[in-house]
Amino acid sequence: MTLAKKSKKIYQLKIGLVGAKPPIWRRLLILDATPLPVVHRAIQVAMGWTDSHLHQFMMGGEYFGIPDPEFGFEEILDENRYQLAQLLRAEKDSMIYEYDFGDGWRHKITLEKVLPLDPDAVLPRCLKGKGACPPEDVGGIWGYYGFLEALADKNHPEHENYLEWIGGDFDPDSFDIDQVNALLFEYCR
Repeated sequence: MTLAKKSKKIYQLKIGLVGAKPPIWRRLLILDATPLPVVHRAIQVAMGWTDSHLHQFMMGGEYFGIPDPEFGFEEILDENRYQLAQLLRAEKDSMIYEYDFGDGWRHKITLEKVLPLDPDAVLPRCLKGKGACPPEDVGGIWGYYGFLEALADKNHPEHENYLEWIGGDFDPDSFDIDQVNALLFEYCR
């Protein structure tokens, strides 16, 4: 049975990076029956992360991710057993998706709209977004602000190091919806 046959609705989600000013966010359409591992991949692609770190979903005092007793994650609920509709049920419901526990990138996921199922829709799909994804391993939101400050000031002691580390220029306002949708189609279907 395909995911579309299991689904009853399409969810419009807004995914915003907590603490980002100006805001960094994406608006996605995704099937309600999407398994959490696929939601994880869709967020990674839409935001621009590289899936190089651990992650978890948090809702109602429960944690959903990949159980791993070696890392102290034995009490986390196995995300493979859950679908999006089991966590977000009604418009305005929200949860947190955390990526990279060291940097602590928290994303607030809000169910903005519940739409009727369109079996011909190509999903997941990004409708809109704003702001570039911060570079991996930049040190969380505060490290990102320090990174941007250093890039903006040619006299900053870290300016040249950051330029070399990032591989050239970095535009914090950059967002390419066509590229995001092409990658969503490739990696999340």
